[in-house]
Amino acid sequence: MTKIDHDLMLLLGGVFGLLIIASIIGGILALWYSGEKSNATIDNLNARIRGWWMMCIICVIAIVVGPVGSVILFAVMSFFALREFITLTPTRRSDHEALFWCFFVFMPVQYVLVGVQWYGLFSVFIPVYVFLFLPARTALVGDTTHFLERTAKIQWGMLVTVFAISHAPALLMLDIPEYQDQNIKLLLFLMIVVQMSDVLQYVFGKLFGKHPIVPKLSPNKTVEGFVGGVLASVLLGVSLFWVTPFSPWVAGLMSLAITLMGFIGGLCMSAIKRDSGVKDFGGIIEGHGGMLDRIDSLCFAAPIFFHLTRYFYT
Repeated sequence: MTKIDHDLMLLLGGVFGLLIIASIIGGILALWYSGEKSNATIDNLNARIRGWWMMCIICVIAIVVGPVGSVILFAVMSFFALREFITLTPTRRSDHEALFWCFFVFMPVQYVLVGVQWYGLFSVFIPVYVFLFLPARTALVGDTTHFLERTAKIQWGMLVTVFAISHAPALLMLDIPEYQDQNIKLLLFLMIVVQMSDVLQYVFGKLFGKHPIVPKLSPNKTVEGFVGGVLASVLLGVSLFWVTPFSPWVAGLMSLAITLMGFIGGLCMSAIKRDSGVKDFGGIIEGHGGMLDRIDSLCFAAPIFFHLTRYFYT
């Protein structure tokens, strides 16, 4: 079971404090706009707040259980994200055996490698061995219809929803001098900055947004929202340097890398949804859509953050 130190308790207290404030504000707005004045935006806001409560409580349970709990939590997230991805980018019946391997063999193996902290194999298992196995297995079936497209979908799904996401709990395997047994705070730092960047970009976009960055892809993502959200997230990261092994300016640079990659991840996932003609990947999380809608930024941010930290601090 993870030892809850003072800094970790303070960090979690701040997160739940913000949720309490948000819940109170949401409740007041709901009462104000009740009845005939009911506002869809307020209803969506409160649904999102309830979703955040659920996600934060699950995260705390995983933290209390310890590293094993964190690995299992992200494995479950990967399972639902991959399921949503494959559902939205349908394959053929002849791909079902390859998908069975992905869901029930390769994904568990990847997270077992994270759990036992086998970096050498964890870092190449999916991008090398699984990457080569999948097209070979699909070819052996003999179905050549859209072979390249089908194989690419499954490969990319595994890379994004399993390999990339597994870099988040892999932070727990890093042996950082004078930071032993504190890596859970590094994982929380990543998740807080990534998720708050999404929220802040949305808020700044609603308040000041006028110029869409990619109008045909995501008209709601604006230059003003992007700049405001990124700057605010960097300041947030700087303010949280005390839970990391970083100095304030390094925490700011790490936060900048996280937010930039998170933004790119969101754009790429939006491109998939736009191509498929849907708004969300699913509806598993109230107010947030599917699992992949919630962790799209993390897909791109986690690997970069992991390797930057590993290269410079281990």
